[in-house]
Amino acid sequence: MSERILRINELIRQHVNELLLTEVDFPKGCLATIVQVETSKDLRHSKIYISVLPVKYTSKVINKLKHNIGKIQHQLKKRLSLKPLPRISFAIDRTEKEANDIELLLDSIKKSS
Repeated sequence: MSERILRINELIRQHVNELLLTEVDFPKGCLATIVQVETSKDLRHSKIYISVLPVKYTSKVINKLKHNIGKIQHQLKKRLSLKPLPRISFAIDRTEKEANDIELLLDSIKKSS
């Protein structure tokens, strides 16, 4: 991945993180963090991976983000002077949950042996 794309990913991560703190009202007791940003080579699209704790709030968080995506995109346009500004989309990062599932499976195998 080019150095430019890496810098753009980091810029988008920083600014969207600030916007999530100020523009989106998440459920009480919920923590949503940006895990990774992947921007296409042509700068048309950026996929932002979100981790949600506790996991039971995942659907509520993704619905809030989808509802506020226009506002977030507009604020991002004001903050960044990229041409073209990537269209953002959100996805849930499932790495932590999958790692936990594997760990539980390994524990059950260890106990049964």
